[in-house]
Amino acid sequence: MTVDAHQHFWDLSVRDQDWIAEGSPLRRDFTVDDLAPEARAAGVDRTVLVQTVTVAEETPEFLALAAEHELIAGVVGWTDLTRPDVADELARLRELPGGRYLKGVRHQVQGEPDPEWLLRADVRRGLAAVADAGLVYDLVVLPGQLPACARAAADLPELTFVLDHLGKPPIAAGALEPWASAVRTLAALPNTVCKLSGMLTEADPESWTVDDLRPYADTVLAAFGPDRLMFGSDWPVCTPLAPYGEVLDIARRLTDPGDHTRILETTAVRVYGL
Repeated sequence: MTVDAHQHFWDLSVRDQDWIAEGSPLRRDFTVDDLAPEARAAGVDRTVLVQTVTVAEETPEFLALAAEHELIAGVVGWTDLTRPDVADELARLRELPGGRYLKGVRHQVQGEPDPEWLLRADVRRGLAAVADAGLVYDLVVLPGQLPACARAAADLPELTFVLDHLGKPPIAAGALEPWASAVRTLAALPNTVCKLSGMLTEADPESWTVDDLRPYADTVLAAFGPDRLMFGSDWPVCTPLAPYGEVLDIARRLTDPGDHTRILETTAVRVYGL
């Protein structure tokens, strides 16, 4: 089995995705009917559907979609971590149609102006509720926010933190530091995991090569090891740069064949409880 631990859907007739620029090839609908044939052709059996916008209605929609489509094995949704009744809200989501597919929560921390947003008392209370609910927390952050991620993970050892997109390293610039040191600090905590995902969108869109990606993949593989590293396509965000099957092939080329079962399957199954 091959698991894609990070993909998205959106329907612009339901709600806008205001992060997509006008004229972008991403400014159209992307649905399970678009992904399913590509996933099957690439040999992907299961995916984890990840939230795209901070809108409460999206998560119930994704849970219902997971209940209808065998391809979707889990959902990482969104809820307001700062609401006083966040524990009740997580329980409510679990009771909805498809609620058993809720595996984690994510917030666009990358858009928060406070680099220590994760350390706020109200956010920490919400993160503790995520842990109490038996869910994981996905981190979508910029390199400068990684130190706060490490502090949050150290403060909440009962919660598994999943770093999306390697923490968005500056691949286009070819720089490793200070990103690499911050990633190693995070990876030193046993309750952290990393997704081998989103690298293409951080590379030079006109001239990227697999060799440009290799130092960053090598860094997270050495830091987290294959038991705490999982493949994610970041479909359809990846599509302007490479088709689905090529993104999976790149992940295979960047990792040792002996590690493929863990990176392409068992880490995601274990971490998300698929």
